[in-house]
Amino acid sequence: MMGLMSLKNEPSASRSSEENSAALNYQTYCAGCHGDNLEKFTAKKWMDEPDNASVINSIKLGIESEGMPAFQNTFSDSELEELAAYVKKGIPDDRSSLKPAVKAGEVTKSEVQDFIVETVVTGLDVPWGLVFLPDGDLLISERAGTLHRFSKGKLSLPIQGLPPIKAKGQGGLLDLCLHPDYAKNGWIYIAYSALNPEKGNSNSNTAIMRAKLDGNKLVDQQVIFTGDPFTDRSHHYGCKLAFDDKGHLFFGIGDRGQHFDFPQKLDNANGKMHRINDDGSIPKDNPFVNTKGAIASIYSYGHRNQQGTSIHPQTGELWVSEHGPKGGDELNLVEPGKNYGWPVISYGINYNGTILTELTEKEGMEQPVHYWTPSIAPCGMTFLTGDKYKKWQNNLFIGSLRFEYLERVVINGHSVMHTEKLLEGIGRVRNVVVGNDGLIYVATENPGKIVRLVPVGRE
Repeated sequence: MMGLMSLKNEPSASRSSEENSAALNYQTYCAGCHGDNLEKFTAKKWMDEPDNASVINSIKLGIESEGMPAFQNTFSDSELEELAAYVKKGIPDDRSSLKPAVKAGEVTKSEVQDFIVETVVTGLDVPWGLVFLPDGDLLISERAGTLHRFSKGKLSLPIQGLPPIKAKGQGGLLDLCLHPDYAKNGWIYIAYSALNPEKGNSNSNTAIMRAKLDGNKLVDQQVIFTGDPFTDRSHHYGCKLAFDDKGHLFFGIGDRGQHFDFPQKLDNANGKMHRINDDGSIPKDNPFVNTKGAIASIYSYGHRNQQGTSIHPQTGELWVSEHGPKGGDELNLVEPGKNYGWPVISYGINYNGTILTELTEKEGMEQPVHYWTPSIAPCGMTFLTGDKYKKWQNNLFIGSLRFEYLERVVINGHSVMHTEKLLEGIGRVRNVVVGNDGLIYVATENPGKIVRLVPVGRE
């Protein structure tokens, strides 16, 4: 079977006009979610069906619960048939066909810092959360619902003691972080997609649990936050975790794919940034604690799907990256009580090409510090601390799922002054963290692995 990569590399004259049209439509409307090489498709019944009826139906009518919009008003019937045939023909047998442009062991010369890429862990299934323990061991969460400890070059068996998790769509086992005083209290914080037993475990929302690690088992588990309401959607869960120096835990829950229902209303947890104390209680100075009907943990609202949360190491300010729709991904400086506009204002449009909103700004709604069009699908974000990379100090590093690179962002005050693409072609970057050794660690999917950037030269 000929994969999409080989199709893309053929001279356009050798393809039929229908195939060229389908390829263009796929890259324009579909690749942002499903990958340039269709690498995000997982095994589904329609792949083995003798005709394309199921594929056509999915594209035409959408799958609302999974965030798939309807394209019946975007494509003609013939275009739907061509696109369905193209997708089904192009599914690659080898889902790890993406070849990194950066080769392990070779010196990479970036604008101001040279480095070598070293592979640390391989064989992972969508690594999501990364956190280093004081002894140098690495905890790794996989979205499928497994937690591992990487120690002395070996990956542990799955750690026991996790709660029930909805590992479907964008949901699953999400981010990890340690309590600032972990050395004394041993608390590990875990974000995940929690099931709702009252609805037969069919509905879910983002939850936060803390627990302690005893050998290969979690103990003393405490669920300290559960987003409300649960929904039947399997996307836009958030959720990256970050502590400030006062012991407050920040995290975001996305709009759960229901942007007209949740982000602009304070009576629900979705489409919001939240701030809680380390035990799940509510800080007394949260902005809406005295607002009737408001969820007291809300710190800011009007967000879409926040998958980067980081505290500036010098100012203590909260910075958040979030996915826009088709275009309009945002980097926001988040302040208490403020409205970040979604879905009233946006620099993007709907995935099917229709206009979501004509407004890009409105009084009472915050502008992003920076936005990306086309969307880079930002996921994972950290400020660089330490002095291992002398020319990158305090720069912000953000992963790109869509274009498969790590973006370096130079910030001066509250302005983005410069950006640089690193590790182009490395794969879908799911997370980036700074290890105990001061090095940058990057987690990718398809294939699932973790690499680190070892600086060389230019002292």
